[in-house]
Amino acid sequence: MTDLDVSLDHRSAREVLSWSRAGVDPALRTAVDRLPESMRAIAGYHFGWWDESGRPTGADAGKAIRPALVLLGTQAVGGAVDAALPAAVAVELVHNFSLLHDDVMDGDTTRRHRPTAWHVFGVNPAILAGDALLTLALDVLAGSGHSQAQQAIRVLSAAVQQLLDGQSADLSFEERADVRLGECVRMAERKTGSLLGAACALGALFGGGRAEQVEHLRAFGERVGLAFQFVDDLLGIWGDPEVTGKPVYSDLRNRKKSLPVVAALTSDTPAARELHALYHGEDELSQADLARAAELIEVCGARAWAQGRADDLLARAREHLHAAGPSERAARELDAVARLATRRDH
Repeated sequence: MTDLDVSLDHRSAREVLSWSRAGVDPALRTAVDRLPESMRAIAGYHFGWWDESGRPTGADAGKAIRPALVLLGTQAVGGAVDAALPAAVAVELVHNFSLLHDDVMDGDTTRRHRPTAWHVFGVNPAILAGDALLTLALDVLAGSGHSQAQQAIRVLSAAVQQLLDGQSADLSFEERADVRLGECVRMAERKTGSLLGAACALGALFGGGRAEQVEHLRAFGERVGLAFQFVDDLLGIWGDPEVTGKPVYSDLRNRKKSLPVVAALTSDTPAARELHALYHGEDELSQADLARAAELIEVCGARAWAQGRADDLLARAREHLHAAGPSERAARELDAVARLATRRDH
């Protein structure tokens, strides 16, 4: 029995994430070591393993929620987590591919309290490193030797296509003044919900779960993912930079059409009209403008609406989790991770 198989009852979400990180990191490093050196150097910096010169660091590598969902999904259907390691690694590689590209597209200069990869190595090298992680993810699944590897590649590839479609919509919203709330929610479902859903589905697949268990766990992950996006969008406006690693009002500064912003803009209120004038002006938003925009979003009721939607989605996720018939401990730990992912102060 390996360390991954040994787990105690009543683990907190943070203990689960630490357990997952300890089990997945060695396999993740082994996979990244197979990249060409030019790509490996950027990937390792992005993961927080070393600095731009290749010196080891203790930088924040993120919470690694998605690989934890893979491993817990495997346990939920009675499978052994060692067999699911390739799936957990693949999901983490895809997630970080999307982050590398996201930072370029959004022009973000910091992530996890340090300069973003593109800011250190350049835009084009960062894009190529992201591409390398995506192809590596599929290679890891293909080389796993698991009986469900082919189906897992299909599931992950479909999630990536949805993620890209969501990201494309997100980018297009920046150029439009008429974004509807429904299409903004659909964008978030694809951009964020799809990969968390795939993580849970891959875990169930690699654990030998029945088809209905795979689908219920996928639905659980998708709803947790959308709830996560609602909370992330709230943090993009009101989050503490010491916690988020990004400047205050970062999403507003980039004029992102996030969920609370679109909810406010489409609220047909005087505050919405003032926000529209601010958001679609030609001049760069000052700090006073940013503070006013945040205030207007709250006045429109969009902050409370987004918080309420996140809570509702978490409740619906729990219904699918229960319907999957998971083991008691895995159900408790999946719920704990979902609650951690959707906290307002993370």
